[in-house]
Amino acid sequence: MQLFIGTVSTWSLRALICARLADISIQTTFFNLADENDRRRLKQISPTALVPFLRDDQLEVHDSLAIAEYLNEKTSGRLYPEDPACRALSRSLCAEIHSGFINVRREMPFSPSDQCPAHILSDSTQNEVERLTQIFSLSQGEFMWGDRPTAVDAFYAVMALRLASYQVYLGGAAGEYQRRLIAWPLFNDALAFMANQE
Repeated sequence: MQLFIGTVSTWSLRALICARLADISIQTTFFNLADENDRRRLKQISPTALVPFLRDDQLEVHDSLAIAEYLNEKTSGRLYPEDPACRALSRSLCAEIHSGFINVRREMPFSPSDQCPAHILSDSTQNEVERLTQIFSLSQGEFMWGDRPTAVDAFYAVMALRLASYQVYLGGAAGEYQRRLIAWPLFNDALAFMANQE
């Protein structure tokens, strides 16, 4: 199985974290998206000319959410909680961050290594931060559903760091979950791996 990822790609980072959560043998191929030759090479092999995508023999799965679902199936449910209600909510939350929070993304581009200047958020972005606070407040332990990390933690860890890099720290239980995600060793290992490929 081969996972294709790229620089400055939060979706690649999510797919990489999910691959590591799945704990199966995966070869990683990296593309420097700032390099014209790498972008040209990516277009030749990626079904969408984008990253991430996963190749398993002849099957090619693109899109980080689809990759998470495929890895979950390959590992008999390792990426989602066993409880059906928690599993359904996890999928809902992953889909929400996958397609939403557009204003946060626009106003706060992801910057994993630099502290960005704090600035006044627009009303639309502040509304999205309030929704993120609601989501983060759902955490039931070290991770969203207790002691075992799942796909929802992989998807929201990137957002936790994005907010913090712009000095947006959530309060209460939401802030505690944000801090735990930022300190998560698997997340930091994935960040370091991505940084070392650039």
